[in-house]
Amino acid sequence: QVQLVESGGGLVQAGGSLRLSCAASGSIVRIIAMGWYRQAPGKQREWVASIVSDSITNYSDSVKGRFIISRDNAKNTIYLQMNSLKPEDTAVYYCWGSDKTDDYWGQGTQVTVSS
Repeated sequence: QVQLVESGGGLVQAGGSLRLSCAASGSIVRIIAMGWYRQAPGKQREWVASIVSDSITNYSDSVKGRFIISRDNAKNTIYLQMNSLKPEDTAVYYCWGSDKTDDYWGQGTQVTVSS
């Protein structure tokens, strides 16, 4: 069993910053990759960023150069530092984890960016 719990969502003005956290618990030794997805109203869920090990990171084109994904192994937590936020970033953000067989999802946290 793996549980993922997000936190840090909220309301921020355009151009501002916000940091999301995702704490993992349970059989976390199975997890080989983690990341973030988001879903805006009327749109499909889209991949945002992922991290493997301590240094391998990837980003979608829409957030590249603005967002940073990182991990703290001692706390079993990953983060998404979001800078230069735009109204188009408004969505529910979901934490994601994967082992060799299964995908795991958090409950989601709302991020709203006002213009």
